[in-house]
Amino acid sequence: MTSGLDRRTELREFLRSRRARIRPEDVGLLSHRRRRVPGLRREELAQLAGVSYAYYARLEQGYGDTMSAEVLDAVARALRLNEEEREHLIRLAQPDRQSATQTVPTPQRLRPSIQHLLDTLGVPAYVVSRRLDILGWNRLAAAVFGDWDRLPPEERNTARLIFLSPEARDRFADPDRTALRIAGVLRMNAGKSPGDPYLSSLIEELSQKSEEFRRLWARHEVSCGSVGESMRMRHPLVGEFDLVREPMALPGGAPVRLNTYHAEPGSRSEEALRMLASWEMESLR
Repeated sequence: MTSGLDRRTELREFLRSRRARIRPEDVGLLSHRRRRVPGLRREELAQLAGVSYAYYARLEQGYGDTMSAEVLDAVARALRLNEEEREHLIRLAQPDRQSATQTVPTPQRLRPSIQHLLDTLGVPAYVVSRRLDILGWNRLAAAVFGDWDRLPPEERNTARLIFLSPEARDRFADPDRTALRIAGVLRMNAGKSPGDPYLSSLIEELSQKSEEFRRLWARHEVSCGSVGESMRMRHPLVGEFDLVREPMALPGGAPVRLNTYHAEPGSRSEEALRMLASWEMESLR
């Protein structure tokens, strides 16, 4: 198992990827010289952030430990980072400021009370770890996403499923969008625990086995997963239907997240979900 992500390399590549997506004309910079690479040059970004070129270059080389919060905020504004990207930048540049999130998670098990909660919910729901391992789920989640109970525990991971399992991937009507979101969540979580060898091993495995993951990982997108995000599912019995995702953090111990999914009231999707729930109840008799 690998030892973890290199924080300085991650910081350097993240900043370069954010510079590359900004067109000079979008920030009022005109240049008649031909550019070898897309986006802003280092010196242009430094100018926009109001810092010296040498100072910014040092940050992009991975040495952000001695820089002030004001400088990092100025760079974040110049790069037009959203809140998730800004937090990611700070974690990579100054991990000591995020020391509470730097501990390497231990293998996790679901508390019996949480599994009982899942079983009593009337909507698809499952619990996932920072490593994207699926720790527990209810029967309606299995009906929507696939029968995870049939998989070995090491394969019950949302990233492995979307990138390495055609069967699991086929449950999503827009798998490309889902893959991009999961890659972004994995990048964000890896930034919170860069020393976690399990996460590094997972990223290495996905990079070796999935060309799509390699392409998306190189984009350095970060995401916490949108609250209230709508996603279209595909099921062999009821066809396509829409679900709204509502994630929430569960307190106590290592960070885990409860993902619940519901359909809009009165919609055809609600009826499809009701049919799946009915079939699940019939299968128990």
